[in-house]
Formats: sequence, structure tokens, C-alpha cells
Amino acid sequence: MKNENTRCDCDEIHGEVVSRVRQLMPTSNNFERLISLYKAYADSTRAKILWALSCEKMCVCDLAVLLDMTKSAISHQLNTLRTANLVRNDKQGKVVYYSLADEHVKDIFEQGFAHIKH
Repeated sequence: MKNENTRCDCDEIHGEVVSRVRQLMPTSNNFERLISLYKAYADSTRAKILWALSCEKMCVCDLAVLLDMTKSAISHQLNTLRTANLVRNDKQGKVVYYSLADEHVKDIFEQGFAHIKH
């Protein structure tokens, strides 16, 4: 049985509210970009990589050892994260180090953990 408090039985449209929210609503393109962002977070390997990179910049080899995966598998996931603008790389000699793209990435990640602990 559904909770009766979850249904709206009114026939009145609150036009001012609808109008205000419509004006504030992001474009469909921005919603699609947001969904793509969250899809990049929605993989346990990528989430572990993001968490590791929130602690330290790391190279593919370091991440492969940490996560007990192949360098190829890590590189594939880093490519997805790079495409989503969540990580960046910095070549130092022969070694390429990865880090979070900016503080927003860390903030989103930390907010997610705060939410699940709440």
C-alpha cells in the first residue's frame, strides 16, 4: 500500500512556483553533462583511483600496484576519467603522474562519502 501522503490530490497549479523553477532550471545539455560526470564516478575502480589521487599524485604503475590491477586496465580507467575532466596528467621525465583535475573533484568525492556516512 502506498503512503497516501506522497500523492498530490490538488487540482490547482502553482503557476508562480512553476515559473520560478522553470527560469532557474539548467538546460537539457547541462543535465546531460551532469549525468556524464556522475557516470564517470559510477565505477568502483574509477572511484578507488579518484580516492587514491585525492591523497597523492600517482603514476599508472603506482595505481596498478595499489589496486592489484594491470597497467593497461588502470590506463583505460584513467582515460575515462581524463575524458570526463576529473583527472589531469603531468609528465616528469619518463614518468606521467596523475592527479585530480581540481578541488571540485575532491569536493564532490568528499560530499559523497559524507552523504553515505550521514
